Amino acid sequence: MPKILVTNDDGIDSEGIKALADSLSSLGEIIVVAPSTDMTAVSHSLTLHSPLRIEKRDEGRYAVTGTPTDC
Repeated sequence: MPKILVTNDDGIDSEGIKALADSLSSLGEIIVVAPSTDMTAVSHSLTLHSPLRIEKRDEGRYAVTGTPTDC
């Protein structure tokens, strides 16, 4: 079964990322990695001088204290 990475810039709790992950679930193992907060309009930014923290929210769902690119 393939692994499918789903990410966004709207944050881990956005309805859109939940809907996308649900719609893809029959195609493989879904892994969601997204910013812990809404990071709209900073998609190409990188976190260079701060540690990144990763929080496991549920099985296959992770929130990152960074930008979408960090995810």
